Amino acid sequence: MPPPAPFIVTAELPVDVFSWANGLRSQHYPPERNWLKAHVTLFHSFAPSLRDELPRVLARLAGEWAPPPAEITGLMDLGGGTALAVRAPGMTALRDRIADHFWAMLTKQDQGDKQLHITIQNKVPRADAIALQRTLEPALPHRRFAFTGLGLHIYRNPHWEAAGQWPFRGKEHA
Repeated sequence: MPPPAPFIVTAELPVDVFSWANGLRSQHYPPERNWLKAHVTLFHSFAPSLRDELPRVLARLAGEWAPPPAEITGLMDLGGGTALAVRAPGMTALRDRIADHFWAMLTKQDQGDKQLHITIQNKVPRADAIALQRTLEPALPHRRFAFTGLGLHIYRNPHWEAAGQWPFRGKEHA
């Protein structure tokens, strides 16, 4: 049995946005480090000790919340990489609810404000990141969509193991 590993929580993308973003990631992420598919990380590291409580909380919230609307608003400069910037006030509010519930268990990285994004390139020379941004920015569409659910993954350095997915099926939230 593998040793306990931290949990990662994601906001799940609809198939069309996932396919498009994953295509960009496959095209521009260094292939020797591209072990993951396109995703929006909400939390980077929850303790393995939350293996019972975390899925219950995610399932309850997904059942209460409708799919939060979102929009790809442009590119985000990651220094040594590039991401698609995502604006989603409803998802940010839901993330805040999860953070409030688990506040004492959050890492410093997960305590701060979260700018939602989909990384399509990372750990490249700065000049390569700038070149990609200059190429993509003029033609990048603003895409509207709604997140489909919450995902839970176990971090198996460097890979992720799926541990659960809960579709949104509740009512709208402010």
